[in-house]
Amino acid sequence: MTSRGPYRRHSTAFKLQLCQDIRAGVIGRRDAQRSHNISANLIQLWLTQFDRGDLTDEEAEASVIAEYEARIAALERKVGQLTMELDLAKKTPRMPTANNSEKSFVISGPGPAPSGGGAKP
Repeated sequence: MTSRGPYRRHSTAFKLQLCQDIRAGVIGRRDAQRSHNISANLIQLWLTQFDRGDLTDEEAEASVIAEYEARIAALERKVGQLTMELDLAKKTPRMPTANNSEKSFVISGPGPAPSGGGAKP
């Protein structure tokens, strides 16, 4: 027995288009089964829903709207996260750079040797 793979969901628009094609005679049930790898029982279920009027464009539009709302919510969360990161970056002090009006020096290496007191400034 072969594995069908992970559980698949089909959009309402896909179901509606497939049912319209089958009812119009554009494609047969068996051809739809083979080309889309869908069981005959599932196609029959969709056709029953289509005949009763349960598969409508309104459902397809509602699912598209739900997908858009989820995407908008994810983008709003991302904008909030980036805003917080930007505010944090603005609040952290930065090291002075050479472009500032004040001169900046970098001193490295060992400290100066102590003088014996005989040096004059």
